[in-house]
Amino acid sequence: MPVIEPVSELRNYGRILEKVDSDSPVYLTKNGKGAYSIHSIDDDEEFEKAKAMVRLLTELNRGFRSGDEKGWISEDEVEEHFRIRRRIHRNLFCGL
Repeated sequence: MPVIEPVSELRNYGRILEKVDSDSPVYLTKNGKGAYSIHSIDDDEEFEKAKAMVRLLTELNRGFRSGDEKGWISEDEVEEHFRIRRRIHRNLFCGL
């Protein structure tokens, strides 16, 4: 069951914060409508992880669409690309 309180209850913020728990935010209303939420740091970290996962999946999906539209490269081409990149990296950072 969600915890819903009017924003005016923040005058007694200690009582409100006692109600906040992982997976159990407190929702604050203003003029009878939802306006804010107070949630735990654990919930915030989980939310950030979920956003990162969505970004990753979006990029992967974009890559799959690009491969389908423009064609896929071979395993040999991928290996050659990274072989060249490693050589450039060694030359730049190892003084070779």
